[in-house]
Amino acid sequence: MSFSNKVIWITGASSGIGKALALELSKQDVKIIISSRKKESLELVKNECKNPQKVKIITLDLEEYDTLHPKAAEAIAIFGKVDILINNGGISQRSLVENTQISVDKRIMDINYLGTVALTKAILPYFIENKSGQFVVTTSIVGKIGTPLRSSYAASKHALHGFFDSLRAENHHHNIAVTLVCPGFINTNVSKNALTGNGTPQGKMDVATGNGMSPERLAILMLKAIKNKKEEVYIAGAKEKLGVYVKRFFPKLFSILVRKMSVT
Repeated sequence: MSFSNKVIWITGASSGIGKALALELSKQDVKIIISSRKKESLELVKNECKNPQKVKIITLDLEEYDTLHPKAAEAIAIFGKVDILINNGGISQRSLVENTQISVDKRIMDINYLGTVALTKAILPYFIENKSGQFVVTTSIVGKIGTPLRSSYAASKHALHGFFDSLRAENHHHNIAVTLVCPGFINTNVSKNALTGNGTPQGKMDVATGNGMSPERLAILMLKAIKNKKEEVYIAGAKEKLGVYVKRFFPKLFSILVRKMSVT
């Protein structure tokens, strides 16, 4: 697997999946742009990379989606091109619908959906002009199935599937690829940072998340899917993958099973 001479831009790169992707890509002859809100954390990731001189930093805040358009021009100017944008930044949720303030619903949609869409729209004209490019989106298994305590998170991920499926269809003739990656439980700080009903972070690791796949393993499998330009891929445990297919073919059965599902 080689991304030789490619320029790859990764959001949400200060930790977790994004960091793992950056470290794995740095083993190859790749130029990388890493982004998140936290410049200090990005500097630490850069210094961990095998070839830090080929890693550049752009700070951005997906929640402030009105500020993202100039970031695309900045990214293109750094190395003279961008070949792949990995939309990985986002935030999760741990709260019941009845206990979730509407401001929390909005914030999750602003970050996960509108921020990703805004950055994608900012660089799309460049991809169209060059008749080349690839969008990669880290969605989730809950982008295909809704589970308890994830209502707004699931909604934001479902929305990404709808948007990027449409974008793919519209821009196929421009040679623009879209890869939707649906991870299951991954052992990152996602559950610690997940928003509760009043908007504060949960602050603790879920058991299922703690027992999840390592981000390093996920990064390897993600990059394989990206290289092969897969349209949609599920990278998860057997039970999580099974849930997708049970929902598709046996929706009533899934409704019964999901009520008993352990999601913490």
